[in-house]
Amino acid sequence: MSIVKHTPRPIERETVASATTRALRDMILSGEIAEGEQLRQDALAAAHGVSRIPLREALRQLEAEGLVSFYPHRGAVVSTLSLAEIEELFEIRALIEPDLLRRAIRKLTKEDLDRAGEILDIARDSFRSKDVGRWGELNWKFHSTLYASANRPRSMAVIEKLNISIDRYLRIQLLLTHGTAQAIDDHRAILAACRKRDGALAAKLLKRHILEAGRNLVRCLQQERAIAAAKKQQT
Repeated sequence: MSIVKHTPRPIERETVASATTRALRDMILSGEIAEGEQLRQDALAAAHGVSRIPLREALRQLEAEGLVSFYPHRGAVVSTLSLAEIEELFEIRALIEPDLLRRAIRKLTKEDLDRAGEILDIARDSFRSKDVGRWGELNWKFHSTLYASANRPRSMAVIEKLNISIDRYLRIQLLLTHGTAQAIDDHRAILAACRKRDGALAAKLLKRHILEAGRNLVRCLQQERAIAAAKKQQT
């Protein structure tokens, strides 16, 4: 009987890299690290108490998620999306997500629907307490709970990345425009249509929700960036 020897995996390093990725992602999504800001690896490694190897792995993962870009002579920089890019991302979402929901709606179980309802209750509480850090996470959990039964893993991977890319901007919009009530109402209406197994209505409501959120976000960011540019000119 032969003994199969397994090559040890660097579990500890992977754990450190994963934790570093999560910490940096949270800092970027919360705005603690601003868009366009250079990510100095030595300083970040020291601040997080890690070596440069897991830090580089974390930055590459964040690059894959669209949150970090690498440039010659500058290194890693927090990605900045133009208004046109943000608008495009929402338009892509509006194409893919309603289709996923239509495919999933007949397969959704009572447990799926109840879980989505529970997530909305938690989201409502987080909105009321202004727990900004959870908004993007809960938004994705709600949507992905409704889409998962479509069994389209590649589509899910695409829209998860899109949601991560726009998360920080959505938080800004919800904070500045107080749009949380509308978001909750939209989600409740989508869930109600899912409970009725009305795929056409659910998809219509979802598409409208995504496109309106995109328009509101672009309008909000346009104003904020104009104000920031004017202040920069004055200094």
